[in-house]
Amino acid sequence: MHYQAVIFDLDGTLLNTLDDLADSTNYALADSGFPARTVEEVRQFVGNGVAMLIHRAVPDGTSPEDEAACLDTFRHHYLTHMRSKTVPYPGILELLDRLNAAECAVAVVSNKFDAAVKGLCADYFGDRVPVAIGESEEVRKKPAPDTVYRALEELGVPAERAVYVGDSEVDIETAHNAGMDCISVSWGFRDTAFLLSKGARVVAANPEALERLLA
Repeated sequence: MHYQAVIFDLDGTLLNTLDDLADSTNYALADSGFPARTVEEVRQFVGNGVAMLIHRAVPDGTSPEDEAACLDTFRHHYLTHMRSKTVPYPGILELLDRLNAAECAVAVVSNKFDAAVKGLCADYFGDRVPVAIGESEEVRKKPAPDTVYRALEELGVPAERAVYVGDSEVDIETAHNAGMDCISVSWGFRDTAFLLSKGARVVAANPEALERLLA
């Protein structure tokens, strides 16, 4: 492989989590007496962590206290329902197997809260992804490079020998801030035109194309 390590985003890159995210968002909104959001609206709200997802989902003018309560409801609901509809994108498990076989180190860095990231990676990928890091109070979330640096440290690979792979503008900015190459993917929550408008230099349309770029 051209790289010693690949750092992946999670939602919209390895796993299609959109329906479960939308369901938990609407459960939390309903519990607070707020109107529901469409799946397409939730698609646009994700990428900056669940606190920002709920901030964007609640009605304008919602008090900080009510927003915090809605976020707490979302977190509890999502942790017990995050596997209901979520699936790996076609070809992802095979790609991870081939990266492992090529002795290319793999990690996941996500703005989803840490417990969910670790739980989903363990359930869906097992030993294929030995390092999984999500949002926590201990480290700044993307697009700050901190979680990426932590993953690289655990893998023992320098940034110049690694690449970041993700489906959003946040991932493009994260890779830039970390001093890494970036490959964007168009099968997730953002399309090619949007990614190019946000500075993407290389966009893969499917995991097979991504593997060719990695090699």
